[in-house]
Amino acid sequence: MDWEEKNSEEAADAPKTEEETEDGLEPEEIETAAQREAREKREEEERQAKAKKRRLIPPFVMLLAGAVVSITMRILHYELQTMLVVLLCVLLGFYFVGRILQIMLDRFEIQIQEAHMEEGEVIEKEPSE
Repeated sequence: MDWEEKNSEEAADAPKTEEETEDGLEPEEIETAAQREAREKREEEERQAKAKKRRLIPPFVMLLAGAVVSITMRILHYELQTMLVVLLCVLLGFYFVGRILQIMLDRFEIQIQEAHMEEGEVIEKEPSE
């Protein structure tokens, strides 16, 4: 095979440049409607999975704090009635702390999604006169 023939075959197989494509996008960058719908569906499922995991934050924080307080009060020989009142207050307090943490994480995710949406948008300027 001649050197010129080899180069001409490679040039034919090479991807088109921006000037050669109609809309300036590479073939890999073009997204069909079906692909977009599949991507959006997959992203929604991921968001729902994250939301399910975040729902477990308040009970986990509450139970962890309750276990630590119960063990500590048992070691310090608290009376049963005092122990139950303190434990109830701790459980309620840490449930609300976990709930606040969950709300903050939800808001952070919304801000991140909005930032990604803004990155994808192209803002066109009005032509100056």
